[in-house]
Amino acid sequence: MSDMSKSGAALFVGLISGTSADGIDAALCRFDPTLELLAAHTHPWPDALRQRILAVAQGEQMLDLDQYGRLDVNIGACFADAVRGLLDSSGVNPDAVQAIGSHGQTIRHRIEGEHPFSLQIGDPSVIAERTGIDTVADFRRADVAAGGQGAPLMPAFHAAVLRDPSRVRAVLNLGGIANLSILRPDGTVIGFDTGPANGLMDAWCQLQRGEPFDRYGAFASHGKIDERVLRKLLADPYFLRPAPKSTGREYFHLEWLRGRVQVGAMKPEDVQATLLALSVRSIVQALRREAPDTYEVVVCGGGVHNPALMQGLTEALDPQPVVSSDLHGVPVDHVEAMGFAWLAMRRLAGLPGNLPAVTGAAGPRLLGSLHAAPRH
Repeated sequence: MSDMSKSGAALFVGLISGTSADGIDAALCRFDPTLELLAAHTHPWPDALRQRILAVAQGEQMLDLDQYGRLDVNIGACFADAVRGLLDSSGVNPDAVQAIGSHGQTIRHRIEGEHPFSLQIGDPSVIAERTGIDTVADFRRADVAAGGQGAPLMPAFHAAVLRDPSRVRAVLNLGGIANLSILRPDGTVIGFDTGPANGLMDAWCQLQRGEPFDRYGAFASHGKIDERVLRKLLADPYFLRPAPKSTGREYFHLEWLRGRVQVGAMKPEDVQATLLALSVRSIVQALRREAPDTYEVVVCGGGVHNPALMQGLTEALDPQPVVSSDLHGVPVDHVEAMGFAWLAMRRLAGLPGNLPAVTGAAGPRLLGSLHAAPRH
């Protein structure tokens, strides 16, 4: 057993696969009582399974009940493999881990209409059975049932670990979708999804180059922004809708793009450059509208590794500093996985995990359902 698990501190594992489905992020965290990241691991999706997840999430492929059930179990087994890989590489005995917090894989997020819902799959009972660790999952349902968006959930975690007691700080997560947490010194938090970050760029890069993402932003860097097209895209009502609001790949996907512009008449690299500019400008507009007094923007998520995206944000937000969450002790690639470890800890402690001011829920709610591991 590793020294990590010898203390009496509580160990938790957080699991997340985001809208880009570019891998399962697993984080081993200790709460003693402050949060410490002990180890992290990214588990790759089998390529065929990743492509199916994306096709289902974008509405390109429908599932019958048998297919749905098999996909749910298959994803759960992959999440369990991610936990085992994390613990094996860190030398921690599963018995030392109090619980896993599994976000699951979002395949649909529909929070408008008469029967709103947010659906994440990856059978948590399979995770608990295969790892031997109690698993907390379905974090979004209780918030949606209470009239909330069920998203974003990370602003509560951001406030717990990144709030500045003297100045307004924004935390920007650049996943498939971009979301902002605006943290005020008095404890007030605003949080919402601004729109696409990497998701549309990844999809266009996959279509045009057969590559899952635009490495180093090179594809976009060779193109020119089409301002006329960009204005058309920014005219989508979502960008002007007030918070609370959330979105996902089922809305911002390539068919959304094709329905607004004739991409076939553009050079592929110009489309990519324009999509990057869409991410930058929608984020900057949202921040200027909601928190013009922000002192610092702390950035995390996969988009941090795209120099073209980061340069665009840095230039557009100047003179506001744009810094990596690494500088504040929260590793950029593991913020969300750490957040779901934190939410699992909150669930076991009987503490609410949502922020009604962010999601629009009727009040604080205990998030997640507990799935017990076998007892031997």
